[in-house]
Amino acid sequence: MAGIDHLPAVVTGGAFLLAAVFGAVGQRVNFCTMGAISDAASFGDWRRMRMWALAIAVAMAGAAALQSAGLVDFAKSIYTAPRVAWLSMIAGGFLFGFGMTLGSGCGSKTLIRIGGGNLKSLIVLVFIGISAFMALKGLFAVWRVQALDPVRLDLAARTSDLPTVLAVLGVPAAAAAFVPWLLVAGIAAWVFANGAFRATREMIAGGILIGAVVAAGWYLSGHVGFLAEDPATLEEKFIATNSGRMESLSFVAPVAYLLELLIYWTDTSRVLTFGIAAVLGVIAGACAMALATKTFRWESFTTAEDLAHHVAGGILMGFGGVTALGCTIGQGITGLSTLAIGSFLAFFSIVGGCLAALRYQIWRVSRSA
Repeated sequence: MAGIDHLPAVVTGGAFLLAAVFGAVGQRVNFCTMGAISDAASFGDWRRMRMWALAIAVAMAGAAALQSAGLVDFAKSIYTAPRVAWLSMIAGGFLFGFGMTLGSGCGSKTLIRIGGGNLKSLIVLVFIGISAFMALKGLFAVWRVQALDPVRLDLAARTSDLPTVLAVLGVPAAAAAFVPWLLVAGIAAWVFANGAFRATREMIAGGILIGAVVAAGWYLSGHVGFLAEDPATLEEKFIATNSGRMESLSFVAPVAYLLELLIYWTDTSRVLTFGIAAVLGVIAGACAMALATKTFRWESFTTAEDLAHHVAGGILMGFGGVTALGCTIGQGITGLSTLAIGSFLAFFSIVGGCLAALRYQIWRVSRSA
């Protein structure tokens, strides 16, 4: 077993490899949550939405198995805090969903597109990082902390995950414990009820692999990288995480921390973390797959209007993703795998924001015509 001194390298190296798998798979199967919503809303094609749902179900099952085995404790993640900032989840999720539509994809798709040679996505990523950093520590943070975060629901429980909330409401604890598996079974039944989706083996494999990567991220950060007693402080510690808690894949705040690391490179207090390594891993994995399948090609902007929409999208995603505590992956899969009620709020708000942006784009095109 690796010594404590080697744990940061184990955690960040593992995060890079897991994210590289995510990036390669995402590039291969065209995994895109914005595209999934657009396909369903515009063309009635639910296959990519079902792939996203399958990834959620697999991540939920993996997370439930890890917690049942006592390998992780999701009370020590950022998602299940007993104080639920519901307005931040709704507003942040909606802005993120609107922004990802303007920016031609969410945070993960932006990284995948960069790996495939898309320079437009590189610009989007820079603005995601700047906006996210402003929402964490800058001007946007003032607005977030003063106007949104104080509006919250304080639960009389240790955590805000769905089984715990149901138990507080009077559902027997034994019955509440089956909730994760009932959700997994229900989602899986909906996913595979469609014959067109069952015929797409690549999408099935993609959904399973992406969900499994998220669950593996929880194991890496929450078990392998967990110290019950840090020799320096005699307190518990999660190695190499920006939040100081257990983490899995998320692609908004880590982009801000990546920019911070690059800008303050000589400051030894800034180090490589799970999230930063995951951002780099997605780009590397997507690039390797694009090169292997000969789909790598350089792309850039064609009009100033296109540039403006992508910049606005990046800004909205950065602020919205930090405010909602995650993106379509950070909340839409990673957060949902913990069954946190805030993650459900953020998830549906992201979908709502995306649908609103699609309507805006239709209106803009029809007005121009």
